[in-house]
Amino acid sequence: MGFQYKTVLMVGATSGIGAAMADRLVHEGAKVIAVGRRQDRLDAFIQKHGSEKASSKKFDVTDQDGMDGFVTDVTTTHPDIDCLFLNSGLSIPIDLSRPSKTDMSSFHKQITTNFTALADLSVKFLPFLMARKSETSIIFLSGYSASKAALNSFVMCLRDELKESSVKIIEIWPPVVQTELHDYAGEKGRSMGMPVDEFTDKAFKGMISGVDQVTIGAVGPQEAFTELVQKRQTAFENLSTIMRAHPLI
Repeated sequence: MGFQYKTVLMVGATSGIGAAMADRLVHEGAKVIAVGRRQDRLDAFIQKHGSEKASSKKFDVTDQDGMDGFVTDVTTTHPDIDCLFLNSGLSIPIDLSRPSKTDMSSFHKQITTNFTALADLSVKFLPFLMARKSETSIIFLSGYSASKAALNSFVMCLRDELKESSVKIIEIWPPVVQTELHDYAGEKGRSMGMPVDEFTDKAFKGMISGVDQVTIGAVGPQEAFTELVQKRQTAFENLSTIMRAHPLI
């Protein structure tokens, strides 16, 4: 089975997992519209793959005021988008054991980039995706920090709300991956974790398998971590069943 979506809007495509996954999706036959803040890297992506397979749009996901215009522009220019891949994220170490030295601006920057902006984008793209006659999807990269854990809770809610719609919600849980996300750790940063090509290969195989939650790698033993993720999802589904029996709105 191949990747079923033909035109992917990859948000956070100029580095790390997003850049590697954008390359892989083009290789597998999809057209990819790369989104990111760095124009030189967007231009390099198009030069690498050619304008028939690759396109780009410069946008910073933290630009709340410009988000509606971005969504309108990109869906008008590319009305064939059938997959929204929300990958953007950052990692800034915060030591909560020393509250007097805690930089809460960095904390909120991560929450905005890794959670709030992605939740906003998914909701703003939904009318467009739901209007498509064929199945569409939103793919989230989550799981590697507190802000991404918040995203995971949002994803489970969104999936539950949309289970009768034509929009499939897919979530990828990555391990630590060797990318520039960890440059804060100095020279050793990019040697931490799973090689990005190995991760991309496993993620792609998971996406084409048809599951809606792809867990790759682990924090601790793989089996125990996978069991924890599955139990969390089951607990949410049980809670959702109870809440649907007693609707508040």
